[in-house]
Amino acid sequence: MGQVRRKRRRPELESRKKRIDCSFCKEDKRVDYKDVTLLRKYVSERGKIRSSRVTRLCGVCQRQIATAVKNAREMALLPYISQRKS
Repeated sequence: MGQVRRKRRRPELESRKKRIDCSFCKEDKRVDYKDVTLLRKYVSERGKIRSSRVTRLCGVCQRQIATAVKNAREMALLPYISQRKS
């Protein structure tokens, strides 16, 4: 005879949902492309923009950081690729 399929119980939505503690939203700071020291925290050694899982930013602030880094690169405040260490 056929096997009986059992439905798997899903955990509660609240337990799966992680709350991101965004430092910009907490302190009401603004993202500015001219603040290079702040933007360097969100760029890796190789020049890649770090993900929101690493930076612990909310989606809105992560997108603002990404556009600010791109604007700073365009204005030659940040390099596209960091200098390679020999």
